[in-house]
Amino acid sequence: MAERSTAAVDVADNSGDEPLTAKADAATTDGTAHIQDAEGASAKDAESGRDGSDSVPASPDLHSGHKLARRYRLEECVTRLDGFSSWRAVDEKLRRAVGVHLLPADHPRARSVLAAARSSALLGDPRFVQVLDAVEEDDLVYVVHEWLPDATELTALLATGPLEAHDAYQLVSQISQAMAAAHREGLAHLRLTPGAVLRSSTGQYRIRGLAVNAALRGITADQPLRTDTEAIGALLYAALTRRWPYESDAYGLSGLPKDLGLIPPDQVRAGVHRGLSELAMRALVNDGATASRQEQPCTTPDELAKAVAAMPRVLPPEPAFTAPPEYQRTTYQQGTYGRPSARPTSATQPVIPVPPAPLQSRTGKALKWAVSALLIAALGLGSWQLAETVLHRGKDSGEQVPTQTTEDGGDDNNAVEPSKPVTIAKAQDYDPLGVDGSEKPASIKNVYDGDASSYWNTDGYFSADFGRLKEGVGVVLDLGKVQQVGNVEVSFLGGSTSVELRTTEDSTVPQMPDGFTKAAKGSGTKVSLKPDKPVQARYLLVWLTELPPSDDGNYRGKVSDIKVTS
Repeated sequence: MAERSTAAVDVADNSGDEPLTAKADAATTDGTAHIQDAEGASAKDAESGRDGSDSVPASPDLHSGHKLARRYRLEECVTRLDGFSSWRAVDEKLRRAVGVHLLPADHPRARSVLAAARSSALLGDPRFVQVLDAVEEDDLVYVVHEWLPDATELTALLATGPLEAHDAYQLVSQISQAMAAAHREGLAHLRLTPGAVLRSSTGQYRIRGLAVNAALRGITADQPLRTDTEAIGALLYAALTRRWPYESDAYGLSGLPKDLGLIPPDQVRAGVHRGLSELAMRALVNDGATASRQEQPCTTPDELAKAVAAMPRVLPPEPAFTAPPEYQRTTYQQGTYGRPSARPTSATQPVIPVPPAPLQSRTGKALKWAVSALLIAALGLGSWQLAETVLHRGKDSGEQVPTQTTEDGGDDNNAVEPSKPVTIAKAQDYDPLGVDGSEKPASIKNVYDGDASSYWNTDGYFSADFGRLKEGVGVVLDLGKVQQVGNVEVSFLGGSTSVELRTTEDSTVPQMPDGFTKAAKGSGTKVSLKPDKPVQARYLLVWLTELPPSDDGNYRGKVSDIKVTS
C-alpha cells in the first residue's frame, strides 16, 4: 500500500513501533525519552479497547464517495486502526488530491489531534507536508493534509538498496534542518520513521505527520529533542546500510546481528562514507561508540544540523558518459571502407586482389599536368595583382582622405546613441525550483515603483545558498516587447547579494532558469549588470544566487529597485 499510495500517512505500519531509545538503552545511561505508544499498550488494555484508562470508540464507518463539508470526497481507505482511519480523498472545490484522517469526536485523542494539526498548520514550512484543514463537524474530527503523488517514500527507496553518499548527505542535512526549525516553534514529530520521509521528483526531502502522527497514536515523550534526533540518526543509518540499527527487523529492513550491539555503519557495509557513518553514531549513541571516536554526541536536531554543516560537503557522483565510437578512417583508394580488420586472415578465406590506383593511364597523366599548369598560372596572376595593389597604395599614401560629415557639422549616422531608460511593463516572482513555485508575489511591484524604501524580499533560508534546497530565486521583468538592453542596475537592502542577469527574446517566460541566456553577474548592495555587448530581449531574469544574513537569524534577499537602460 505504501508503494501505491506514496503520500498517505504511514500509520498502519506497526513494525518498529518500539521506541528507538528503548532499543538503544545499552548505549544511553541518562534516561532517554519515555514514549507511550497506542500499539505498545498492555494486552489487557488492548482487549478492553482502552488507551491507558480512556475508552477508544470504533473508527467511523464511512465508505468511498462520502463527502465531508460538501467538499472532500473520500476515495480510498488507506488505514483503519485504533479508532481512526486515513483516506485518500479529492478536494472537489480545488480539484486536487488530499489526504484525510478521521476519528470520532468522542475519541479520547480527538482534542490532542486537533491541537497538533492546528499547530502544525501554523508552522507553514515547505519541508513538511502541509496540514490544510482541521475541523470538528457532525460528531467527527477530521484533518486534511497535502497528497504528493510524485513523491516516493524512503521505505520504497531503500527497498532497491542503500542510498548513495550524496543522497544520504542530503537526507540528513534537510531532515535535521527541518526538525530543528520545528522544535524552535515547539513542535516535535516523535514518529519519524522511513515511512514518514518522502523524496520529491526534484530531490527535496519532505516530512509528513509532524505532531499529528504522534497525536493519533497517543505517543508522548519526556525528551522530544533527543527522541527526534535519535530517529534522524536511525534514518541515516538505514540509508547508509539498508539495515535497521537495532536487533529487531522493522519497516522492511533487517536488524543488526544479535549480541553485537550498535556497530558503526562502515563496519556493516563496505564503502560507506566515513564522515556520515560517524554522524549517524553521534545521533544514535551518547556513550560507548561515540566516546571511542572522540566525538561529541548530538542530542538535538539543531546540533545535528550544525555537525552536518561543519563536515566537508559530499559531492554528487560524476555523471557517466558513454565514450563516442572510434573514428573510422576511410581508405577509398584501396577499394575498402573503414580500417582493415585486425584479425589475421584465415588460410581458407580467398584473398581479394587490390585494384590498381586510379589515374595511372596516359590520359590521367596528361590531366594531372594540365591541372598543375592551371594552378601555376593562377598563382602568377594572383601575385601580379597583389603587387599592383601594393604599388597603388604606396603612391596614394601621402594624400589625405576626406572625412564624411553631416550637413550640420554633427557626427555621422554610425555614432553611438546615448543610453535611454527602458520602461518595465510588469514583473513577476520566479521560483521554478521551489515546492510551490512562488516567492512572495504580493510585493513584486516594489522592484520597479521608483521608491527606494519599498522592496520585494525572498523567503527566509537557513544558509546563504537557500538552505541547499535550490540554486536560486528571482524576478522576471517584462519589457512589453523585444528591446535593446545595455545595462540593468539592481539595488539591494540588508547586505551584499550575488545576482545574475539572464535574458530571452522568446514571447513567453521559460519554465526553468536554463531557458534564459546568461548575460552578466555581480554582487554587492548596488550592482550594475552590464552585458559585454547590448542584447535584444523582452524578458529579463534578475536571478539571486547567494543571500545575505537577515535580522531574524535566517538568510533573505531584498530587492528595493531595478532600472533598465538601453
